[in-house]
Amino acid sequence: MPIPLTPQVEQFLHDNPQGVLTSFRRNGMPQLSIVTVYPRDGGVGVSITETRAKFKNLLRDPRCSILVSHVDWWSGFLVFEGRVEMMHSGNTDAETLRRARRHIFSATTRRRSADWDQYDKITAADKRVTLVLRPEHIYGSALAKMRDAVSK
Repeated sequence: MPIPLTPQVEQFLHDNPQGVLTSFRRNGMPQLSIVTVYPRDGGVGVSITETRAKFKNLLRDPRCSILVSHVDWWSGFLVFEGRVEMMHSGNTDAETLRRARRHIFSATTRRRSADWDQYDKITAADKRVTLVLRPEHIYGSALAKMRDAVSK
């Protein structure tokens, strides 16, 4: 059962947009990938491409984890574990996927494209995928700091 993200956790994701996604190879070994993250639809959003190993791994086994650390690595981290939902060319109509890709761009870059038509062409050629991990488990040193801040 997914755990809803608190406003503090969403803010942590917004303030610390880099993470490491772990998926699982066919032989069971982990595959780690550096990704840009953002809070999305009650989970952790990521943009990947259909041509990478992580996409193929997640199609086969949607379980994954994403580690997000404070920029200095020492001021706290969170790990999100669960199953991903992906929107890609094989399961989503073109218009819905186009809008989702635009949302990813705006969320991860914190800006809007100067030319959305050009952006649409690039992301279609790149075979961009939107991924949302709705965590079933969250842990990490940043949680204790968030609890302390809320209780004061």
